[in-house]
Amino acid sequence: MKTEKQIKGRIGEDLAVDYLLSKGYALLERNWTIGHLEVDIIASTADFLVIVEVKTRKSNTFGEPEDFVTLQKQRNLIRAAAAYIQKFGITKEVRFDILSVIVREGQEAEVHHIPDAFKPRW
Repeated sequence: MKTEKQIKGRIGEDLAVDYLLSKGYALLERNWTIGHLEVDIIASTADFLVIVEVKTRKSNTFGEPEDFVTLQKQRNLIRAAAAYIQKFGITKEVRFDILSVIVREGQEAEVHHIPDAFKPRW
């Protein structure tokens, strides 16, 4: 049985996918893993391969969801992106985005897209 956190996370990812598709992104992967590394969403635009971290919270009382993308998480996303690029021979420029989602009980969810949220340190 899934925990409340897992259910809310899945809802946030569903909303993030819907948001990206509505903006014209092509969805390439969802929950892509290699070893112990995972990328929530891998998408594409005409110019970029977009590595997306989705952070979902039920409120912003303790900070915005994007504030919880730690330096270690960024490093893991960069390593996973490097593996994806190598595995599939990607030649597009890579961009790292964060989609911050707040799902409050009984209210419409808030989705905040932060393109180019951090830069890789290859």
